[in-house]
Amino acid sequence: MKKLLLLVFISLLITSFSDKQIKWIAIGDSITYLNEHPEEAGNRITKGYMTMVVEKLPQISYINKGYNGWTASRVAGEIEKLEIEPADIYTIFLGTNDWWGSVPLGTLKDYTENTGNKTFYGSYRIIINKLRSLNGKSDIVLITPMQRGDFVYFSNFKNNAYGSYKDKNGQSLAQFVDAVEIIGKQEKLKVVDLYNDSGITLENMVKFKRIKDQNTGQYVNLKYPEYIDKPFNPETDEYPYPVESIAMTYDGLHPSDEGYAKITGMLVEILSKLKMKN
Repeated sequence: MKKLLLLVFISLLITSFSDKQIKWIAIGDSITYLNEHPEEAGNRITKGYMTMVVEKLPQISYINKGYNGWTASRVAGEIEKLEIEPADIYTIFLGTNDWWGSVPLGTLKDYTENTGNKTFYGSYRIIINKLRSLNGKSDIVLITPMQRGDFVYFSNFKNNAYGSYKDKNGQSLAQFVDAVEIIGKQEKLKVVDLYNDSGITLENMVKFKRIKDQNTGQYVNLKYPEYIDKPFNPETDEYPYPVESIAMTYDGLHPSDEGYAKITGMLVEILSKLKMKN
């Protein structure tokens, strides 16, 4: 009888641990934000990476703290206003807007000496400090920026940017990726390196970019790198990324369902291990 009761107790204990919900807060920019707002992607996506992750890991529930167009610098500057809650897991997926917005990269010294949000390194220190103050036992996972092709926002053609194939004001996107890696190493945090390891590259961002030939006035479909420096006039030209051009992204920057699936696979590999530990 005692053995039976012990077995029942152990069984209930195992069940209670296996049923424990893991709370995940995802901090990011538009790539995170769009998970709850597919209509702002013109419904070119069906779900984002957070939804895909919890479909595979139902023990995890998430809160979306993605902010359209925000930099790590802005997140750090407004961190006390964002109502971030204590959680078991935090992910930080920022950096692409810091690069395009020419936020100074800074150095590891800005991180270690907590010099403020004027640099990318300093901003990460503020964010990580805040998360640790909420739950010192939480797992923090850093996600690097993706590579990016030429971006044109489908509902405002004037909102456009060239890709990570060249520097912006003397800084490369790869330097921001390296900074995330360095901070991860400094703090012994897991890093999901989308830039180098996801398989999302300049070559497969889109199948083509549709450009008006300046000599003939006819539209031509150009692959990377053929489209580099080809002029695009937001006042007169057609949108360069019709639905049939969608590949890993739907607009040269934001992931398609296929791109989000790549991100999901890398995250699930790490979060599943953290989930078991929790």
